[in-house]
Amino acid sequence: MSASAVHKLDNNTTRQTRLAIAGIGLVGLRHAEAIAQLNQAVLVAVVDPSPQGQEAANALGVPCFSDLPEMLASENPDGVIISTPTRLHVEQALTCIRAGTPVMVEKPLATSVEDAMELVAEARAAEVPLLVGHHRRHNPIIRKAHSLIQDGSIGKVRALQVTCWFYKPDGYFDTAPWRKLKGAGPISVNLVHDVDLMRHFCGEVVSVQAQAAPSERGFENEDVASAVLKFDTGAIATVSVSDGVVAPWSWEMTSKEYPVYPNAPESCYLIGGSHGSLSIPDLRLWTHKEERDWWSPISAASMPCERTDPLLNQIEHLVEVIAGTAEPLVSGEEGLRTLRVIEAIQTAALSGETVHLPLPEEGN
Repeated sequence: MSASAVHKLDNNTTRQTRLAIAGIGLVGLRHAEAIAQLNQAVLVAVVDPSPQGQEAANALGVPCFSDLPEMLASENPDGVIISTPTRLHVEQALTCIRAGTPVMVEKPLATSVEDAMELVAEARAAEVPLLVGHHRRHNPIIRKAHSLIQDGSIGKVRALQVTCWFYKPDGYFDTAPWRKLKGAGPISVNLVHDVDLMRHFCGEVVSVQAQAAPSERGFENEDVASAVLKFDTGAIATVSVSDGVVAPWSWEMTSKEYPVYPNAPESCYLIGGSHGSLSIPDLRLWTHKEERDWWSPISAASMPCERTDPLLNQIEHLVEVIAGTAEPLVSGEEGLRTLRVIEAIQTAALSGETVHLPLPEEGN
C-alpha cells in the first residue's frame, strides 16, 4: 500500500480511505467494484432510498442510508462519490461540501451551468475538493494520446472528427424513466465525455453550431445531434452523437474499457494535425515518410500503450486528492467548462444560431 495514497495516523501506521457512494445504480456499482479491488480504499456506506439500493448494500456488506446527511453524520466518510441522477448532483454535492467532505460527482456536473457555477464557487470558498467523474481522462489510452499531441507528434491540431453512435435498448430507459426526460438525452449523458476529451486534447471551445432531432421513441429528449466546435487554438471539430443508431463507432465499443460492451476493431476519434494524424482508441499515428504531400506515401505506426482500468485509476486518484498529495485531474472548474460546451450545443441546436463561449479567464 502506498503511503502517499492513504491517511497517516498518530502512531505512524496507515489506514484505508473510507468512501461512500450515493446512488448505487449501474455506475455506482462500478465504483463499488473498483473500490473493492484497491488496498487504499474501503466502501463504508451506500446512500440509496430504493429497494434495489438496499439489496445492493446488503450484497456489498455495508449499511444503506436513504438520506445523505444521515449517512454523513453516522459514518463520517473521508469522501463521497455521487452517482445519482443528474438533477440531484448539485444538492447532494453541496451537502457534502458543507460537511467538509471531499466529493466526486459523476458527469455531467449539473443540469445547468448556473447550478454548476454555484457548486464550484461554494467548493472553492470552502476549500473542499470537488472532482468530476470524467473517468476517460484516467485511461492510459487517453494519457498516451494527450502526450503524443502535447509532444507535437502530429504538429498543430487543425481538425477533429468525433463519432458517438450506438443503440440503447428500450429496457435501458424503462428501468430508469428519468432517462426519457428533457436534458437526459445523449448530448448531456454521453457526449459530455467526448467534449471533455476534446477540451483535454485541444484547449477551450470558443463557439458552437449544432443541430438535433427529437427522439423517434417519443421521449422528451433528442436521439441524434451534430455540432461544429471551434477552439481557441483555431482547431475545428465535427461531432455526432446518437443513442438510436446501430453502429460500432463509439468509445464504449472500440476502447475495450468496459467488458459488458462488445468490441469492434474501429476508432471513434480522428485528430488531424499539420504533421500527422492520430486515431483513437487504436492509437495509430499517420505520417508521411518523406515530404508532407498528398502524393507522397503515408503510413501508420501503432503507438505502444499500457492497459489499466480507468475506474480503478480514478479511485486511486481520488484517494490521493483526499490525502492532499495530488490536485484533481478533473476539478469542478473543469467539469463546469465542459458543461458550458454541452449547454451551448443544446442552445445552438434549439436556436439554430452560433453560440459564443467565454474563455476561462473571462469566466469559469
